[in-house]
Amino acid sequence: MKIRKSIIVTLLVVSCGSVMAANTADNMAEARGVIKQFAKSLMGQLQPAMKSGGPVKAIQVCNISAPGISVETSNSSGWKVARTSLKLRNQDNAPDAWELKVLNEFEARKAAGEDPKKIDHSEVVETAGKKTFRYMKAIPTAELCLACHGSKIKPEVAKKLDALYPDDQARGFKAGDIRGVFTLSKQL
Repeated sequence: MKIRKSIIVTLLVVSCGSVMAANTADNMAEARGVIKQFAKSLMGQLQPAMKSGGPVKAIQVCNISAPGISVETSNSSGWKVARTSLKLRNQDNAPDAWELKVLNEFEARKAAGEDPKKIDHSEVVETAGKKTFRYMKAIPTAELCLACHGSKIKPEVAKKLDALYPDDQARGFKAGDIRGVFTLSKQL
C-alpha cells in the first residue's frame, strides 16, 4: 500500500509539473505574440513619421501614440503591456522591483555574451495571494534608435527631447545595447 501511495504521489507531482511547464510555454508564446502585435503597431506609426519628419516627428509618436498603443494592446490581449528601462525617458515607465531585478539580470546576461535579441524571462509571482504570470523581453538598440537615443543627437532633436522629457536619461546608447524591455503580466 505504501508503494502504491508513493507511486500515486509521484505521478501527481510529475503530472502537475508537466501541466505547469505547458502553461508556462503557452503563456510565453502568447506573450511573444502580444509583443509582436505591440511592436508592429508602434513601428507602423514610427517609420512613416521618421520618413516624413525625421526624428523630431518620430519623438511625437513615442510621446503621444506609444502610450495609447500600449493601452489598446492591453485591452485587446488581456495582458498588461508596457515598456520600461534602466535609463528612462518617460518617468511614468519606471520599473517596479521585479522589473528592476530582471533588467539588471538582462544586463549581466548581455555582459556575459548573450545576444540581446534572445534575452527574455518569465516567472509566476504571487502578490497579495494572487498569482501573476510575468514576462519581459529585451529591446536591443537598433541603428535607427540612435537618432534619439545615441550619444550624437542633433540639436533640434535634443531640444524636442528636453522639452518633452526634462528628466530624460535615455541617451548615450550604442547599437546592440539593451535600450529597455517589453514587460507583460497576466493574472492567472
